[in-house]
Amino acid sequence: NFLTHGTVLSDPLLAALAAPAPPATQEQRQTLVKTCLRVNREHLILPFPGYRTLADIAALVFERPECTVYLSDQYFTDIVTWYHLAWLGETVRRTNQKVQQLIDKGCGYTPEDRRGLLEIIAELIGSVIPRYRALAECGQVELSFTPYAHPILPLLLDFESAHESLPHAPLPTASAYPDGEARAHWHIQRGMETFRAHFGFAPQGCWPAEGGVSEAALRLLFQYGLRWAASGETVLANSLKKNGANMDSAHKDWLYQPYQINGTTCFFRDDGLSDLIGFTYAKWHAEDAVNNLISHLQTIAAAQPRPDKIVSIILDGENAWEYYPFNGYYFLTTLYERLSEHPHIKLTTFTDYLEQREQEAPPTPLDALAAGSWVYGTFSTWIGSVDKNRGWDRLCEAKNAVDQALAAGDLTDDRRGKILEQLAICEGSDWFWWFGDYNPGETVSDFERLFRQHLGNLYQLIGKPVPEELTQVLSHGMGAPAHGGVMRAQGGA
Repeated sequence: NFLTHGTVLSDPLLAALAAPAPPATQEQRQTLVKTCLRVNREHLILPFPGYRTLADIAALVFERPECTVYLSDQYFTDIVTWYHLAWLGETVRRTNQKVQQLIDKGCGYTPEDRRGLLEIIAELIGSVIPRYRALAECGQVELSFTPYAHPILPLLLDFESAHESLPHAPLPTASAYPDGEARAHWHIQRGMETFRAHFGFAPQGCWPAEGGVSEAALRLLFQYGLRWAASGETVLANSLKKNGANMDSAHKDWLYQPYQINGTTCFFRDDGLSDLIGFTYAKWHAEDAVNNLISHLQTIAAAQPRPDKIVSIILDGENAWEYYPFNGYYFLTTLYERLSEHPHIKLTTFTDYLEQREQEAPPTPLDALAAGSWVYGTFSTWIGSVDKNRGWDRLCEAKNAVDQALAAGDLTDDRRGKILEQLAICEGSDWFWWFGDYNPGETVSDFERLFRQHLGNLYQLIGKPVPEELTQVLSHGMGAPAHGGVMRAQGGA
């Protein structure tokens, strides 16, 4: 819309790339530079001499901020351009001639250069959904669905579900999220509608937000015709212990099979293999990493002769790759080549697996599920600490205010829709993920401020004054976890 109609760009870094001039004030310019350097220095800055020079200059200026006034407008234009070039992805940098020309140019980017880069970015973004739809239609990939605004469904349904894995965790002051089941239905329905609108067919499976599952959540997903869901290994381990199962096997044979809970088939990821890709292999030569992964798979196959065994490798789709040389290009290329050619390892999707195996080897019934997520097998990342519970209390208060406004019955359909959409944004899981002193302070500050801002917007939509409590900071961060707090390892392989 910006390129064709001049619509304002909401993303500040895209807006900076499109702007005719850099920000005017010294503070704004410093913020822009700091933001443009929020990338992996080793793999996204140092390989590019132009970007490296700009980063080196920034380091000197950060020591003496008053020197920012001596940086020309071209400096800020160039660093914004390099930020976007670095994030394009390795395949684009290798195959797109216009991108190669911009990289070779190195500095002195003109308004025409920046508009050309914006056009490339727009084309790439616009091609994502058609590309995935085409891959799904030919059976090369399966697309899973996640409830609309990425809420933790079990917590919407019942705060007490957090006690199934952490019995003594403190919970919010509110005893439950107000009318949480209705909100869970809303997120599932809207998510499925959105999926169908973009891809032209209904999803068969669900990756619940953060792999968060409970018996009630799976029962709800089954009502919508979803065949499968997935979660983390520790959730399964906790569940099997709850069922009194024997888990003495040295080869974890209990992990490499699907289970059925409340009508839904559940797959559970191999935490060790997933974490090797997410955290360890980035430091290895691609060939060595792929050899190691395939060796692990072969060991699993040899230890468990059952024909229906399946190894689920699940990780955040975006977070690992900036820590790999060349954005994981060589690792992924080598991995897919080796797996596709392997005589005994078969790549499959969960739905294809079920269609091929359900009749001859139906999923193992699991009588009781211990609610949890793929992060430690608990919900501790989103509830159970002072800061996180405080966030839930503010959200519950806002939800009660929304319910009162909706019950009054004097809202237009359009306004009612906007209120429910804004409420959904506030119910997303990422706000609570970041609350806590173990996360980086700057990022915590950004997220908790945005959370309070979104809650304030919600109050304004229902015509209520913004409560005084929303002027108070919810959480302060001071940690430096692995990969900036975005990814968390579950265990070794």
